[in-house]
Amino acid sequence: MSGAGAPTTESPLDGSGLRVVVIAGTWHEVISNGLIAGAQRTLDAAGAEHSLVRVPGSFELAVAAQAAFAGGADAVVALGVIIRGGTPHFEYVSAATTDGLTRVSLDAGKPVGFGLLTLDDEQQGLDRAGLPGSMEDKGAEAADAAVRTALVVRALRG
Repeated sequence: MSGAGAPTTESPLDGSGLRVVVIAGTWHEVISNGLIAGAQRTLDAAGAEHSLVRVPGSFELAVAAQAAFAGGADAVVALGVIIRGGTPHFEYVSAATTDGLTRVSLDAGKPVGFGLLTLDDEQQGLDRAGLPGSMEDKGAEAADAAVRTALVVRALRG
């Protein structure tokens, strides 16, 4: 697990006035719930208005993000868990989800906090889910990135 090179905490995060939608897959419930909790803690601390939408799996994150932007969201936090198996399915779903979220973000001109965990095994997810004993909190990191980027976009657009 890396974590090396992670940015130091920037200025306090003020997301007041931002509408953020957290979209999470339902696979690997313990890990997913940890990611959601981390994202929600970060958004609460930032004062951002936020809601949670659950989708069946990671592949469905992009279309739900697209709908969230169409509904007026300023940012999306996309959370999913894909664990490598014995078939190429892992590579296809990981790539399609990443490409889809990138396209949605660029098409909307709004940020998607990328909280998609692509893992070799379940333990890697538990280590990154922000649970007690986890070494990282990728849900919190994705929410922080989404809010900070939404603020940058807002400032650049005046």
